[in-house]
Amino acid sequence: MSESDGSIELAYGLEDKPPAIKALFLGVQHVAAMIVPATAVALIVGGSVGVGSADTAFLVQMVLVFSGLATLVQVFPIGPVGSRLPVVMGTSFAFVGAAIAIGSQYGLDAVFGAIVIAALVEVLIGWQFSRVKRFFPPLVSGLIVMIIGLYLIPVGMDYLAGGVGASDYGAYHNLGLGLLVIAVTVGLNLFTDGALRTLSILAGLMVGYVAAIAIGIVDFSPVADAGWFAVPVPGRFGFSFEPVAILTFTAIHITAAIESVGDISGITSAEGRTPTEDEVTGGLFVDGIGSSIGALFGAFPLTTFSQNVGLINFTGVMSRYVVGISGAVLLILGFVPKISAIVTTIPSAVLGGAVLVMFGMVMASGLRLIFLNERMNRRNMVIIATSIGAGLGVEVRPDALSALPDQATIFFGNAIIMTAITAVLLNTLVPRETEADLQDAATTGDLDEGLGTDAVGPSED
Repeated sequence: MSESDGSIELAYGLEDKPPAIKALFLGVQHVAAMIVPATAVALIVGGSVGVGSADTAFLVQMVLVFSGLATLVQVFPIGPVGSRLPVVMGTSFAFVGAAIAIGSQYGLDAVFGAIVIAALVEVLIGWQFSRVKRFFPPLVSGLIVMIIGLYLIPVGMDYLAGGVGASDYGAYHNLGLGLLVIAVTVGLNLFTDGALRTLSILAGLMVGYVAAIAIGIVDFSPVADAGWFAVPVPGRFGFSFEPVAILTFTAIHITAAIESVGDISGITSAEGRTPTEDEVTGGLFVDGIGSSIGALFGAFPLTTFSQNVGLINFTGVMSRYVVGISGAVLLILGFVPKISAIVTTIPSAVLGGAVLVMFGMVMASGLRLIFLNERMNRRNMVIIATSIGAGLGVEVRPDALSALPDQATIFFGNAIIMTAITAVLLNTLVPRETEADLQDAATTGDLDEGLGTDAVGPSED
């Protein structure tokens, strides 16, 4: 894959080891950025399918334990399993709708039985990635990274407003807290150096959390209800294998694989390069194997977490050792529910201020990946426009696909899938300009006839 010298200014590179105390805070910053949305999947599904509070707490615990284990394997690979990159793993909202629908109709045993089998499709994709990697040049990878950030921005905005369905959604105190976090985070990142800049997200979250406590909107009852120690138990919910459930989760795991390729590309773009085959393959192996094993214990599917990709690009801290600390912290939190409960008391509005910035950074990372490796000529701009338009179109207007069968709606109604399919097809079918064409067009000043745009991109040397 091609490389470019367009890396961002890194405070710590991939193999750098920050001082121990600073590394601990940087690792906690990653956990703080992802723990609420990661555990929210278990809370939402558990509540929707009607399991008791003890079972819901167990689901949350399993999410934390296996998120931590999978993160550690990503950072410190076991053979070919793991990307050796600072990849934070967690459960994705992409699986919520299917888990609720299948869990309500067939039970959680059908959910976890389906995941055990369906997750292995990501292992297959990773194993055969050498055959398909030519379909994911920087243009396609960058578009996938962009759409990940773009389609998550409304999620961040919902958090900032107080959370979907909240009685105080859009209230002044929620907007104020979210804006406070944004102001502190962006201010420290742009106008300070050293520890304050690299810990800007954590600082913003802490300031917002203290402000939320001061105005009396933090609920500490989950801390009182949580236990001090818990051990994972396999097969708590049982297993059954329904064909419809397996097909549904297989389709969503294909989506997750595409998203993971985009996230891994977003991380390596901080170094101004696209990921190697081994990095993508190892990352997908963790996605698939981690999700399958986790389901045996009651964990929902694991994927790379996009907000942490944004955090890396926002702070310039790419050290895999920092993310290794994050994995260890998640693992400890999973065994000590009392501590993890404290983190989950962070109000949605406070979290929203942080993730809104990070999701925007994910989108910007994809844009940079394209700009550094591709020419902005007519062909590429049309592919960008069509792919992003199709992806956002099905995301914001899902009813447009209502005539399709349910399984097709799940598949083609996903912004990442639609963007990826469109980008891969157009990039494969539309020929690139030859060198002679480029030189002739440059000579006549007509490189982008019809769009009125000058061609920009990486130099030819």
